[in-house]
Amino acid sequence: MQDEISRVPDDEILGLLQEERIEEANAMLAQKKGCCLAGINLRGLSLRKLNVSGIDFSNACFRSTNMKGLDMRTCRMEGASIHGAKISGVYFPRELSPEEIQLSLLHGTRMRYSKK
Repeated sequence: MQDEISRVPDDEILGLLQEERIEEANAMLAQKKGCCLAGINLRGLSLRKLNVSGIDFSNACFRSTNMKGLDMRTCRMEGASIHGAKISGVYFPRELSPEEIQLSLLHGTRMRYSKK
């Protein structure tokens, strides 16, 4: 399925997120098979209630972002940084160890997937 998704960041979705127009972004995401937001800067935004299912957030910056309650289990997050983000109730991908999440949250390191 990953190959079917464009590897170019989706600027239309990004624009809606930057304006925190979550309902409109969810409506647009519902029409797509997947979405690539790799490498984007989501610093300081509120993403609560965003349907993030299947989004590629690899190498993205979530510094100080409100991510509360997001289900990111089907997202690609390798290389992303969550320094200072609000992550209460977030489901992260299984490939991310609790230690990787904690290091990124506290020190801004890029998260690496476990090789299992």
